Amino acid sequence: MKFHEIRHLVAAAVLSVAVAFGVHAQTDAAFSHFWTGQGYYNPAVAGELSAIRLNLGSRMQWVDFKHAPMSFYFIADMPYKLLGQKLGVGAKAEFERIGLYTNTRIGAQIAWKRKIGKGTFSVGIQPGVFSQTFRGREVITTQEQEQTPDEAIVKQDVSGTAFDANAGIYYSHPRYWVGLSVTHLTSPSIELKVSRESIDFYEFKVSRGYYFMGGGNIPINNTLFEIQPSGMFAYTQNFWTAQIAARMRYNRMFSIGAGYRWKDAVTAFIGVNLKDAFIGYAYDYPVSAISKATFGSHEVFVSYHVKLDPKEKNKNKQKSVRLM
Repeated sequence: MKFHEIRHLVAAAVLSVAVAFGVHAQTDAAFSHFWTGQGYYNPAVAGELSAIRLNLGSRMQWVDFKHAPMSFYFIADMPYKLLGQKLGVGAKAEFERIGLYTNTRIGAQIAWKRKIGKGTFSVGIQPGVFSQTFRGREVITTQEQEQTPDEAIVKQDVSGTAFDANAGIYYSHPRYWVGLSVTHLTSPSIELKVSRESIDFYEFKVSRGYYFMGGGNIPINNTLFEIQPSGMFAYTQNFWTAQIAARMRYNRMFSIGAGYRWKDAVTAFIGVNLKDAFIGYAYDYPVSAISKATFGSHEVFVSYHVKLDPKEKNKNKQKSVRLM
């Protein structure tokens, strides 16, 4: 057997195990840009800045694999006042493909805010829907399985939708930030059917995810450099992971950094601030056994801020320690 054939065989075996494990243990994508895309995990971040903020995240995981995980999300949020109360509102859309599964999540975000000390405390919620499709027609079975069909093996395309919700709390200070959130709060069960009229269905149980994140901004005296450390701990259905990142930024424009995800990958970051926009790239190199079959993962993050009315901006001026 040639080397490339062995490599593909190993890749298929590892991906099969990883996808099966990921489907049952971790529903949310593990973005390396968690430190600037917090709204993906925590709706309380909505309205953090005095601007309309547009965030776009894209992750191509294990690029050498066929049907490897791909995740994309878009979040738009802004501050809002209602009856004199400061709020944050936003919308989130996410698309993910992992193996033969396709997940689509859409939700609206709203956060209640209150000034505490030099920072702002927020409580947020994100109601929405979780839609899933399994491409059963692409399932490959052995000759023996064809002769004695197993009803547990889905051979048709099935799909379903269920109500879903995220919730979280968040505190932002000029020098640091910290947040705690729960995704898939209702732990919904999705009934996957061939059609809406179908009586038979397969059930997919979505597990809750618990996230704790924090970070800060440390300026280096008498220089144009800043150090921005951050970390995240995640727990889902008896599975936990943690990742840390540290970036150094020069003149509030160029930044480089490195990170580590526990027993999974090391990460290299590079980014640039262009007036009202931030563009970042991350490369993950696996440190687990999966490195035998892939050269890593790629991630791109783009953020753009649309300034609001100057009077309102000066009245409620805020600063993000992650981007400003």
